[in-house]
Amino acid sequence: MDELMVAKRRFGIVGNHPLLHHAIDKAIRIAKADISVLITGESGVGKETLPKIIHEHSVRKHNLYFSINCGAIPEGTIDSELFGHEKGAFTGATTNRKGYFEVADGGTLFLDEVGELPLASQAKLLRVLENGEFIRVGDSKVLHTDVRVIAATNVSMNEAVKKKKFREDLFYRLATAEIFLPPLRERDDDVLLLFKKFAADFAEKYHIPPVSLTDTASHALLHYHWPGNIRQLKNFAEQVSLVEKDRLIDHYTVAKYLPDFDTKPTYVGMDDNFDARDTIGDASIHQMLFEIRKDIHELKAVLAQLIRPMRSYEDPTPSNLPLLPYPQGTQEYTIPTDHEMTKPHPTDDFSLEQKEIETIKQALEKNHGRRKETALALGISERTLYRKIKQYDLE
Repeated sequence: MDELMVAKRRFGIVGNHPLLHHAIDKAIRIAKADISVLITGESGVGKETLPKIIHEHSVRKHNLYFSINCGAIPEGTIDSELFGHEKGAFTGATTNRKGYFEVADGGTLFLDEVGELPLASQAKLLRVLENGEFIRVGDSKVLHTDVRVIAATNVSMNEAVKKKKFREDLFYRLATAEIFLPPLRERDDDVLLLFKKFAADFAEKYHIPPVSLTDTASHALLHYHWPGNIRQLKNFAEQVSLVEKDRLIDHYTVAKYLPDFDTKPTYVGMDDNFDARDTIGDASIHQMLFEIRKDIHELKAVLAQLIRPMRSYEDPTPSNLPLLPYPQGTQEYTIPTDHEMTKPHPTDDFSLEQKEIETIKQALEKNHGRRKETALALGISERTLYRKIKQYDLE
């Protein structure tokens, strides 16, 4: 088993998307070079796992590892947390205190949300990165440390530099190596793998049967834009596991828990009028109509079964219902063959277009004209539904 698979198993990473594998592989490769690393990606994509992989594959793995959320520490105390303070340096400083850089000497520090650091603290961080020197708050003595810094951010550092919110020299010093973690909406079937993993975890934690997804619910999760990424998916899995009595989750249940359910992600570089799901939507609705057509033929076969004369049960039939004699003078209905039941017939009473119009009308009526809910029920994008309504003059 290669290092990538070992790392995935050790740190509980679920997913097989190439971009995810690339990020893990890069973390393993640069771990051996004792350089600063910047991890980028949206909030909730799991950036906190990569620093652990880097630390465990580095020469510092037997020394201390600390994770600090820079955005969660008040601005007035961040320097004290990172660099320590002397007794009496400020109100409440009753003793000398070592900071993370002093305690983690020889080890690794992970600075999450590094973009939230105040500019004054950024200057002190740059000094540590360049020559390993720092000064405790309230002291003048220069101390030294040997710490590897791994930072992470969910903001555009280039924009922060342009707006003078982040030092350009510190940005380039941190980003000696940079790793990008993709958002969940770009990881395809990883969404379903993660949901299954979370559902199993919560079932074990709360001693309940695991929830599972219908096909429509799976389709909904795959096409949701997941603004909160893995963190949001995990929260969703926990909610449905605890709240829903039915262990089989459909897309109507999904809609109850996910805000702005049918909002689509932005497809960079595409025309504003282009919807990446339009083609999928058309295919879905036509597949649905074909299934309806097939059901109609099967119903016709069952009807023919009921009105034909009694025959031997050994005679193969399309139904196991009892055979009843048809009334005197009734013309026998010819049972269509399997090929005929699945083959499109141009002479059917309901043409494909007519059936499509009828299906859309029924869905609109059922959802009281609400187009978002109607598009969801039909399994198509809202833009496709608008186009169909306009095409068939269903306003």
